[in-house]
Amino acid sequence: MQKDIHVVGAIIQKNGKILCVQRADSAVNGADWEFPGGKIEPGETPEQALIREVQEEIGCEITVTEAFDHTVYAYEFANVHLTCFLCELVAGEPILHVHQAMKWLDTSEMLHLKWSPANLPAVEKLQKKDA
Repeated sequence: MQKDIHVVGAIIQKNGKILCVQRADSAVNGADWEFPGGKIEPGETPEQALIREVQEEIGCEITVTEAFDHTVYAYEFANVHLTCFLCELVAGEPILHVHQAMKWLDTSEMLHLKWSPANLPAVEKLQKKDA
Protein backbone atom coordinates (compact mmCIF):
# COMPACT_ATOMS: atom_id res chain seq x y z
CA MET A 1 0.00 0.00 0.00
CA GLN A 2 1.30 3.41 -0.99
CA LYS A 3 1.92 5.96 1.73
CA ASP A 4 0.29 9.38 1.48
CA ILE A 5 2.38 12.56 1.57
CA HIS A 6 0.63 15.92 1.97
CA VAL A 7 2.46 18.86 0.42
CA VAL A 8 1.78 22.48 -0.47
CA GLY A 9 2.93 24.71 -3.32
CA ALA A 10 3.07 28.50 -3.56
CA ILE A 11 1.84 30.19 -6.72
CA ILE A 12 3.70 33.43 -6.00
CA GLN A 13 2.57 36.34 -8.13
CA LYS A 14 4.52 39.53 -8.73
CA ASN A 15 3.99 42.11 -11.47
CA GLY A 16 1.72 39.75 -13.39
CA LYS A 17 4.22 36.90 -13.43
CA ILE A 18 4.47 33.66 -11.44
CA LEU A 19 7.59 32.23 -9.80
CA CYS A 20 8.60 28.82 -11.17
CA VAL A 21 11.52 26.84 -9.67
CA GLN A 22 13.46 23.88 -11.04
CA ARG A 23 14.27 20.88 -8.86
CA ALA A 24 17.91 19.90 -8.43
CA ASP A 25 19.07 17.18 -10.83
CA SER A 26 19.79 14.91 -7.83
CA ALA A 27 16.24 15.21 -6.39
CA VAL A 28 13.26 12.95 -7.04
CA ASN A 29 11.88 14.11 -10.39
CA GLY A 30 15.16 15.96 -10.84
CA ALA A 31 15.17 18.93 -13.23
CA ASP A 32 11.34 19.11 -13.24
CA TRP A 33 9.76 22.51 -12.61
CA GLU A 34 7.42 23.15 -9.69
CA PHE A 35 6.03 25.79 -7.38
CA PRO A 36 8.08 26.38 -4.21
CA GLY A 37 6.77 24.51 -1.18
CA GLY A 38 7.01 21.17 0.56
CA LYS A 39 5.69 18.78 3.16
CA ILE A 40 3.20 19.72 5.83
CA GLU A 41 4.74 18.90 9.23
CA PRO A 42 2.66 17.52 12.14
CA GLY A 43 0.77 20.31 13.90
CA GLU A 44 0.99 22.74 10.96
CA THR A 45 -1.86 24.04 8.87
CA PRO A 46 -1.22 23.93 5.12
CA GLU A 47 -0.81 27.73 5.13
CA GLN A 48 1.74 27.63 7.98
CA ALA A 49 3.69 24.91 6.17
CA LEU A 50 3.73 26.95 2.98
CA ILE A 51 5.00 30.10 4.70
CA ARG A 52 7.76 28.05 6.42
CA GLU A 53 8.76 26.15 3.28
CA VAL A 54 8.96 29.29 1.12
CA GLN A 55 11.16 30.94 3.77
CA GLU A 56 13.44 27.86 3.85
CA GLU A 57 13.59 27.27 0.10
CA ILE A 58 13.81 30.79 -1.36
CA GLY A 59 14.23 33.10 1.65
CA CYS A 60 11.07 35.15 1.09
CA GLU A 61 8.03 36.12 3.11
CA ILE A 62 4.64 35.53 1.54
CA THR A 63 0.99 35.94 2.38
CA VAL A 64 -1.28 33.06 1.42
CA THR A 65 -4.34 34.39 -0.38
CA GLU A 66 -6.46 31.34 -1.24
CA ALA A 67 -6.37 27.65 -2.13
CA PHE A 68 -6.24 27.32 -5.92
CA ASP A 69 -5.91 23.64 -6.84
CA HIS A 70 -5.68 20.21 -5.21
CA THR A 71 -4.22 17.19 -6.96
CA VAL A 72 -3.35 13.64 -5.95
CA TYR A 73 -0.60 12.05 -8.01
CA ALA A 74 0.55 8.43 -7.59
CA TYR A 75 4.33 8.43 -7.84
CA GLU A 76 6.29 5.18 -7.43
CA PHE A 77 7.27 6.13 -3.87
CA ALA A 78 3.95 7.56 -2.57
CA ASN A 79 0.63 9.21 -3.31
CA VAL A 80 1.36 12.92 -3.22
CA HIS A 81 -1.53 15.18 -2.21
CA LEU A 82 -0.58 18.66 -3.45
CA THR A 83 -2.55 21.78 -2.61
CA CYS A 84 -1.40 24.89 -4.45
CA PHE A 85 -2.23 28.31 -3.02
CA LEU A 86 -2.24 31.73 -4.63
CA CYS A 87 0.29 33.88 -2.75
CA GLU A 88 1.72 37.37 -2.74
CA LEU A 89 5.37 38.21 -2.16
CA VAL A 90 5.60 40.38 0.97
CA ALA A 91 9.35 40.74 1.56
CA GLY A 92 12.62 39.61 0.04
CA GLU A 93 13.74 38.54 -3.38
CA PRO A 94 13.91 34.80 -4.12
CA ILE A 95 17.29 33.16 -3.57
CA LEU A 96 17.91 29.56 -4.60
CA HIS A 97 18.71 27.35 -1.60
CA VAL A 98 17.49 23.93 -2.82
CA HIS A 99 16.53 24.49 -6.47
CA GLN A 100 18.86 24.85 -9.43
CA ALA A 101 16.99 27.55 -11.37
CA MET A 102 14.04 29.92 -11.21
CA LYS A 103 12.03 32.01 -13.64
CA TRP A 104 9.25 34.58 -13.37
CA LEU A 105 6.84 33.67 -16.18
CA ASP A 106 3.50 34.67 -17.66
CA THR A 107 1.00 31.83 -17.53
CA SER A 108 1.24 31.60 -21.33
CA GLU A 109 4.96 30.70 -21.03
CA MET A 110 4.65 28.12 -18.27
CA LEU A 111 3.76 25.08 -20.38
CA HIS A 112 7.09 25.40 -22.23
CA LEU A 113 8.74 23.91 -19.11
CA LYS A 114 8.79 20.24 -18.06
CA TRP A 115 6.63 20.31 -14.90
CA SER A 116 6.59 17.81 -12.06
CA PRO A 117 3.45 15.70 -12.67
CA ALA A 118 1.72 16.74 -9.43
CA ASN A 119 2.16 20.45 -10.32
CA LEU A 120 0.95 20.20 -13.92
CA PRO A 121 -2.83 20.39 -13.21
CA ALA A 122 -2.36 23.72 -11.38
CA VAL A 123 -0.31 25.07 -14.31
CA GLU A 124 -3.05 24.05 -16.75
CA LYS A 125 -5.72 25.60 -14.50
CA LEU A 126 -3.74 28.87 -14.36
CA GLN A 127 -3.64 28.95 -18.16
CA LYS A 128 -7.41 28.47 -18.43
CA LYS A 129 -8.02 31.14 -15.78
CA ASP A 130 -5.98 33.70 -17.75
CA ALA A 131 -7.23 32.69 -21.21
